[in-house]
Amino acid sequence: MLRAVVKGIGHYLPERVVENAEFEATLDTTDEWIRSRSGIERRHFAAEGQTTSDLAQRAAEKALEMAGFAPDDIDAIIVATSTADFTFPSAATMVQNRLGMTRGFAFDVQAVCAGFVYALANANALILSGQAERVMVIGAETFSRIMDWTDRSTCVLFGDGAGALILQAEEGAGDGADRGILSTDLNSDGRYRDLLYVDGGISTGTSGVLRMQGREVFRHAVEKLAETAHAALARAGLGHEDVDWVVPHQANIRIIQSTAKKLGLDMDKVVVTVQDHGNTSAASIPLALSVGVARGQIKPGDVVVTEAIGGGLAWGSVVIRW
Repeated sequence: MLRAVVKGIGHYLPERVVENAEFEATLDTTDEWIRSRSGIERRHFAAEGQTTSDLAQRAAEKALEMAGFAPDDIDAIIVATSTADFTFPSAATMVQNRLGMTRGFAFDVQAVCAGFVYALANANALILSGQAERVMVIGAETFSRIMDWTDRSTCVLFGDGAGALILQAEEGAGDGADRGILSTDLNSDGRYRDLLYVDGGISTGTSGVLRMQGREVFRHAVEKLAETAHAALARAGLGHEDVDWVVPHQANIRIIQSTAKKLGLDMDKVVVTVQDHGNTSAASIPLALSVGVARGQIKPGDVVVTEAIGGGLAWGSVVIRW
């Protein structure tokens, strides 16, 4: 049986670091207030003129370096983003060009904070179907460009960044001991559109800003993230006792803690980066995966569960043996 096995990973964060205290000058907020409600201490903001495809390119180069691949060794690039540089062309084709990749194909996936999970599932399907042998999956965002800087309940939560991961087709036995993606679970429910959205787009002629009903999003997140993780583990023939690491969407430390509890896992099995990155939407999970590898937490053979929820609502999870 073919498996999509991780061969390289990398991430990039813009140089500008924004500590919580910076917001005290313009908003009725404090460092303590932000930390206590979100766990966030700082985040990175892209420089003027620095685009989502710029960040994605930098992360992609690091993933290629780790894997020992040249750009033309890659068959496909999938970029998960809600903040592409333009309405079109896709950020993925721009990254393809920037890398000097002259073959294959590239496209974007838009599922907001769940985007990287959706992109991983699509990459896995491309590999299992034989459409591609090597796929680069990138999550990249510049959410600082769609913030309402007068809304203290949202603008302090988000940051910019990118993470990239390379998958390669390899033969496996077809059981839970295989390396690579073992299962995926994707879900959405458009009835909850108004809980988290951007109030702009083609229909308004403006880029718009992010709007969120935080309390309702929290409630749905804890319930749905635990459910999707359980579903993906069951499909892989694994239980929570088999999990070495959970790498969740880094939105809010309280959501992360509550979901871990529902999964029956201690926090020492959870990779947490929200304190340093804030919520980077589709970049959140690949950033955390890359940091977890760099820290020496995630090692070859480990069972890793990634799970995320975002606007739509859209949510899902992927189980990977590293």
